[in-house]
Amino acid sequence: MKFIHLTDPHLTASGDLFEIDVDARLRAAVASINTHHADATLVMITGDIAHWGEVGAYIRARTILGELVMPWYPLIGNHDIRDAYLAEFPNAPRNDNRQACFRIDTDAGTFLALDTQVEGTHAGRIDDQQLAWLKGQLSAATGDIFLFMHHPPMSSGIAALDRIKLQNPDDLMAVLNAHPGRLRHLFFGHMHRAFHGSWRGIPFSTVKSTAHQVVAELNDDGPLISSREMPGYAVVLLAAESVAVHDVSFIEEDKAFTYERDRGRPEM
Repeated sequence: MKFIHLTDPHLTASGDLFEIDVDARLRAAVASINTHHADATLVMITGDIAHWGEVGAYIRARTILGELVMPWYPLIGNHDIRDAYLAEFPNAPRNDNRQACFRIDTDAGTFLALDTQVEGTHAGRIDDQQLAWLKGQLSAATGDIFLFMHHPPMSSGIAALDRIKLQNPDDLMAVLNAHPGRLRHLFFGHMHRAFHGSWRGIPFSTVKSTAHQVVAELNDDGPLISSREMPGYAVVLLAAESVAVHDVSFIEEDKAFTYERDRGRPEM
């Protein structure tokens, strides 16, 4: 099964942010996905749909993402405003507590989404109601499970991001540890850069934002430094024996060329 992981569009009502045309970048991502990956089952969008939570930003997002030829499922991030998000995405799945917490059954297994937004802070948290829901889902599911949320539970070495990561990772791990081996992969957003590895034995990945990126300043107490470097999305291939994640720099697709081993070798 193939699906797309897209994250952190950070749209605004004006379409511009940090002298970046974030509308154009998201449109380019959608065009690339439709052109090269129309066979993808779905698109998961792991939060921060809007930068300031403006109604106009969500209207732009709904219009642009509506061009996708496959279903798409958004999550809420720390920059999103819940009331505007829910009003402008009336078909986006949510639980009875108005959270972007939901389940999708796919041919490859069960996709579970958690809402980690906490009002008044850019850091994240999973509340007790969602932890109980996750426990129930892990108990009931019979196949592979893939988990999606906005905030990463692990430290990255980028101090400014680590201060606003998930604040109760031990609570999440306690639920997961009760069902060892059930979670095949964890996907999240928030990082604004490609970031892959394992957390307490669980493989994880995220991908560049379609808007701006975060510089990998690996220090103890540095400020958050953003960058206008190229955006990306990820193509994920799920198989019985593997989870393969391909980062795609969609704005640079015109730089492709046919590989020839001896091309460019000087004349002897």
